[in-house]
Amino acid sequence: MTPPPGPSLLPGDVRQHAHAPDSPLPAAVLFDRHGTLVADVPHNGDPSRVALMPGAREAVDTVRAAGAPVGVVTDQPGVARGLPTRREVEDVRLRVTEPLGPFAVRAVCPHGPGQGCGCRTPAPGPVLAACPRLAVPPGRTVVIGDIGADPEAARAAGARGVPVPTDVTRAEEVTTADATVADLPRAVRLVLDPAVPTGEAR
Repeated sequence: MTPPPGPSLLPGDVRQHAHAPDSPLPAAVLFDRHGTLVADVPHNGDPSRVALMPGAREAVDTVRAAGAPVGVVTDQPGVARGLPTRREVEDVRLRVTEPLGPFAVRAVCPHGPGQGCGCRTPAPGPVLAACPRLAVPPGRTVVIGDIGADPEAARAAGARGVPVPTDVTRAEEVTTADATVADLPRAVRLVLDPAVPTGEAR
């Protein structure tokens, strides 16, 4: 069976440029969407059900204010079954963008479990697709997500992963992580300021 193509690399909403190669700041910050930026509503095709996670707007604004491109990397397995439809996917995307502002890149895995793709987390496909679009190396990219598969995908791509656990994050995903952070704004402060002690984490 031939594996399906890689992630859908959707056009960004805005052009942003990475920091200079010698900057201590990350060249780009990629956020998982479901459970990280917005509440995880499985296969959601209804824009009215989009709800921001606590601190999401502050976190995204802080990254932009620091001058780093902001992107989204996410799995949407329902797309493989038409749940949601392409039109509903676009409607939800627009609703997410309204409060959070424009993103420089969006890399989406549209495949279901068992399809043998290379982009469903913890595979690194979306991260590896997003970085060239932003003209940044994975090694200077940070991925922030809510479950263990997100930092695993980051590591597989050569990027840095920072998990922000929620109520659905399994205990073993927290204990095996290099560091976990209590909320999104704190995660962003950690990756933007190397002087922030990791003692804030866990």
